[in-house]
Amino acid sequence: MRIASALVVVAIALGAEWLGGWVWAGFVMVVAAGVLFEWRALVRAMDLGLARQLLWTVGGILYIAPAAAMLLMLREGENGFANVLTVIALVAAIDIGAYFTGRSIGGPKIAPSISPSKTWAGLLGGVLGATGLLWLSAGLSGATAAWWQILALGAVAAVIAQAGDFFESWMKRRAGVKDSGKLIPGHGGLFDRVDGLIAVCFVLAMLTLGGAM
Repeated sequence: MRIASALVVVAIALGAEWLGGWVWAGFVMVVAAGVLFEWRALVRAMDLGLARQLLWTVGGILYIAPAAAMLLMLREGENGFANVLTVIALVAAIDIGAYFTGRSIGGPKIAPSISPSKTWAGLLGGVLGATGLLWLSAGLSGATAAWWQILALGAVAAVIAQAGDFFESWMKRRAGVKDSGKLIPGHGGLFDRVDGLIAVCFVLAMLTLGGAM
């Protein structure tokens, strides 16, 4: 069930990205709205006051909306499909590298009170996964970059993606739930699947905004 649902989700996402235009825009906005809905459900479960719930909701919008806008912006232009695919594949490589390395090596936990399964070895695996993906992407695109630049970018991307994962895990622990939702069989909610992607795209959006200013 977990594998089947993952394949369906990937097929829908890739199909929407391939078509681009209003299809991709609609897909991104639907996912963003779904994540914000789950964010609100977590906030309500935190048992906060009305004012703090409102602040958390505004914070969710300010966090999710720039990430969604970044995905739309990346899809524009001649290399739009490749750009979005690279970012998504980068986050996937981080998750896969962290999962298998963490399970194989184990070792000290990063923050057991927030996410008991996350280890320093897993973070290193995420860095290696990101570096490998970026190296492959650079080779396919013909881009030139020193090995240390690719490694540094991979390390930064892995830390950002893992931070997004930890942040969502903290929200779920504060709310007393295991998953952000039940939309995807075997995977939980939308927020569970895109927490790292949102973090990476949010940082990219802030860097783009900073560069424009």
